Amino acid sequence: MGADEPPVSNPRVRVRDIRLLSDNWYRLHTTTFDYQGADGAWSSQSRETYDRGNGATILLYDSTRRTVLLTAQFRYPAYVNGHPDGMLIETAAGLLDDDDPETAIRREAIEETGHRVGEVEHVFDAFMSPGSVTERLHFYAAPYDSSTREHAGGGLAHEGEHIDLVELDIDEALGMIGSGIADAKTIMLLQWAVLSGPFSGRAPR
Repeated sequence: MGADEPPVSNPRVRVRDIRLLSDNWYRLHTTTFDYQGADGAWSSQSRETYDRGNGATILLYDSTRRTVLLTAQFRYPAYVNGHPDGMLIETAAGLLDDDDPETAIRREAIEETGHRVGEVEHVFDAFMSPGSVTERLHFYAAPYDSSTREHAGGGLAHEGEHIDLVELDIDEALGMIGSGIADAKTIMLLQWAVLSGPFSGRAPR
């Protein structure tokens, strides 16, 4: 189900009109709907929604060496909105395409980092920009070490990907939040890792 096929499960929402503004890459709609407030009164609202599908991201970690394996790549939207050089340090991630989330994130992990991970842990799901973007992101984590590496990584050249690998000590990575690390999904997974994940002291699952 996408923005052009709205759900009907909330009786306080009545969709009146949906117009497709662009499908050049993904789909941008403007939707007019009525919303019933807590006082029972109805109001008409209009919202634009960008539907790019759902995605998945994964934190690769080595609990023995206390390291995490991240990526760095140029992000033009961040660059034009104040990031000095547009190079963001991130967890490996990608869109689902026609895959289920776990299959997709295994594919992205080996394409971007060169590591073929074994068992993966589903951490949580989250909407990253719910005011305008429909995407739901599936968060995963998995261990890595020298035995899981199959190639140098770097992404797919024919898709214009130029990805560098960044291996950091977990404490160094945490210290970079807000300065060297400004990507939301990466911050969320790093904090999970020390609060209840592999660096929290809890027993592995």
